[in-house]
Amino acid sequence: MTTIRVLLPTLRRSPLLAICAAFVIFVVLLAIVGAQCTGYGYAAISDASLQPPSVTHWFGTDLNGRDLLTRTLYGARMSLLVAALGTFVSLTVGVSYGMVSGYAGGRIDSLMMRVVEILYSLPSLILVIILIATLENPVTLLLRQIGLIIVPPRIVLLVVFLGLTEWLTMARIIRGQVLVLKEQAFVQASEALGQSHFRLLFRHLLPNLSGVILVYLTLTIPAIMIDEAFLSFLGLGVQPPQASWGTLIADGASSINPIRLYWWLLVFPGGLMTLTLLALNFLGDGLRDVLDPRVKK
Repeated sequence: MTTIRVLLPTLRRSPLLAICAAFVIFVVLLAIVGAQCTGYGYAAISDASLQPPSVTHWFGTDLNGRDLLTRTLYGARMSLLVAALGTFVSLTVGVSYGMVSGYAGGRIDSLMMRVVEILYSLPSLILVIILIATLENPVTLLLRQIGLIIVPPRIVLLVVFLGLTEWLTMARIIRGQVLVLKEQAFVQASEALGQSHFRLLFRHLLPNLSGVILVYLTLTIPAIMIDEAFLSFLGLGVQPPQASWGTLIADGASSINPIRLYWWLLVFPGGLMTLTLLALNFLGDGLRDVLDPRVKK
């Protein structure tokens, strides 16, 4: 509640932050409900191949005659979903790891931070590609045996592994904040009253970390979104007929030829993705200036 009370006046004082927040909310609403309002299915093939933007198809059509507006909105849904779920994984692991490391202190803290430094040295995207290629078939067989194939296994692996590559920064930031907070009087008073470590961590320390968590939450979402788009562009992420911004940009790039440039295939999905990433990054930077206690006011 304290974070919200600080955040709302900040949005009112800063038009840029308010515009960025409104744009992100608008894109999320479009991704959720917009695709159902276009009148076309995202996989519906027609004879209107590579038609430029018109009244009938606002964003034009692709090589298979599919409405690009519909596919762009479905792609937004997939990209935002992967980014949001991957951020949740990153947030859960990073916050928990950082809190335990900072609160434990001493040798445990030193050991846990050495693990983080080792993981930082690994090429994360290459590791994600190797893990997805190695585990996709075993996970698919396992899910089929237990009857839980609701979401494509590659999407599940993409969410999990992208989330597990982005938690390191969050862990280090949270650990630093906990090292400061645990020396505060309210924590020492709680320890003197005999409260459990679990209660101290999640009842007293976690609420005081909400501002920092919110800041790095808004910065982790675009990072995971870019990683997903890159992998999908290479054909290693979201697979057809499903669409994400990365696959749509890849489709647009494959349609480029020396004779004619089908510009709408790149401009619309790439432009919407770029604007969303810019809005999220501006929002994250603005919130950091307001809510991150390490930044001098």
